[in-house]
Amino acid sequence: MASNIEITKKCLYCGKEYTAKTLTTRYCGHTCNSRHYKQLKREEKLNNFKEAQAKPEQQPQQSFDIALQQKEFLSIDEAAKLIGASRRTIHRLISGNKLQVGKVGSRTIITRKAIDNLFNTQAV
Repeated sequence: MASNIEITKKCLYCGKEYTAKTLTTRYCGHTCNSRHYKQLKREEKLNNFKEAQAKPEQQPQQSFDIALQQKEFLSIDEAAKLIGASRRTIHRLISGNKLQVGKVGSRTIITRKAIDNLFNTQAV
């Protein structure tokens, strides 16, 4: 269905006047449409960044760290997070018999005492 409508409008991006053939046209062409869309996305990304910077640090992570420090038995992931090492480092310490572990089924459990002893023996 062809349209015989010709309306003079002003482009939202560049401000030039153009002849629109539909009532919903907002830009003089595809280029202005693309550039305005990209400008809006940049502004949205910048606003999200500013909002993230304005928010205070998240509290749940700190409470998790406190709970981790109070646990008596740790998994390999928890032990790695506690001492700030990778899982691979923990496995290396276990295979080198520098870190004592216990097995519960297929799970490897590390006692808090073993981690404390690890640092006490290496410091001497």
